[in-house]
Amino acid sequence: MNNRPVSMFNTVGRTAEITGRKDNTLRKLERMNLALHHQEPDRVPISDFFWGGFTQRWRKELCLAPDANPYYHYDLDWIVTVPNFDPWIRPFETLSETADEVTVRTGFGAIMHKHFSYPMPEMQAWDTDTFEKLQAAEFDPPDDPRRFFAAGDNQIAGVGDGFERNSPAWIDTVRSLRPDFPVYGSVIEVSECLTRLIGQENALMWMGEYPDEMGEMINRIGAFYLALAKAEIAAANGMLDGFVIWGDVAYKKCTFMAPGYWREYFKPWVAQMVAAAHAAGLPVIYHGCGNVKAILPDYIEIGVDAYNPLEVKAGMDVVELRGQYGHGIGFCGNSDIQVWESGDHAAIRREVLRKLNAAKGGGLIFQSDHSVSSNVSGHTYDYIVKLVREHGVYPLQLGEFDQAP
Repeated sequence: MNNRPVSMFNTVGRTAEITGRKDNTLRKLERMNLALHHQEPDRVPISDFFWGGFTQRWRKELCLAPDANPYYHYDLDWIVTVPNFDPWIRPFETLSETADEVTVRTGFGAIMHKHFSYPMPEMQAWDTDTFEKLQAAEFDPPDDPRRFFAAGDNQIAGVGDGFERNSPAWIDTVRSLRPDFPVYGSVIEVSECLTRLIGQENALMWMGEYPDEMGEMINRIGAFYLALAKAEIAAANGMLDGFVIWGDVAYKKCTFMAPGYWREYFKPWVAQMVAAAHAAGLPVIYHGCGNVKAILPDYIEIGVDAYNPLEVKAGMDVVELRGQYGHGIGFCGNSDIQVWESGDHAAIRREVLRKLNAAKGGGLIFQSDHSVSSNVSGHTYDYIVKLVREHGVYPLQLGEFDQAP
């Protein structure tokens, strides 16, 4: 169990006056912190990551305003922000563009094609397409102020299920959200960088062909993003409430690379990122897709506070994991998005209430097992939030879906 102290808000009104944050926001922060320290708050925290296509559908189906936002509409319990992680800070270079699609070169040196009617972009090529080019690469400084204080193009914020140019300055986003939500900062780790910088196929091939030399590159990139994480925390100047590390390292059945190789080269940098966040008083949620059962004990060892997203289609089950690991780590996610997409209320109720068993004793933030896709109806998500708010109040009342701890 995590033994770091929990910030308690016994005098919420006075604290809100001092910090300029709403009483309700401080209650949400207390709810999150208690859950992450394996104590039972008033109710199970809930939030999610939303596709733009879902948000548009949700507005239409629920007859909401054109600018309605799920985080505000449902008063969700936390939100994550993303500064500029691009190795090279520069505007997108438009290679081709029509009314239906665009192809750009980004600050990762990635050539990305985005068809506006399709949910996700296509990575077509990478400027860093040989191992020699990777070895010669020199990134812009990790603490460059533009990453945090200037608007501009950046790949992760700009090319996803939508397409956005000139994303707002990260610090302005943090300031705008703080009155209403616990705000988490975030950073990518090496595996996430390699996927965007050289492509996953090249990354895995080069680990096999040049294991030691690739290990040296992993260490260089790890040091870069550790420095970026520290600079981000410093730039926030106390305005963050937690930290997310983005780091996909697994497929449906196993890790991308051998667990031993991951432990030798990737794990030490994740451990240092966790330590840096903890030194600033920030809990850490690690986001890694796929089946990570082989290395989940390592995340417990290095002090990750909660693991996300725990994809059901990759064989992850939060109730089983709670039984296996007890309260050694918190969990964030694991509600089966494929069940949500079915729209079957009976199946959804069974899914939601069963997974809430993992919240006994704290340690669970309720979310989907990745993100809310455009295949989920607005009415379905509305139903899910109501289920969690009704049955996620402590002591939990899960009826026929209740399971022994």
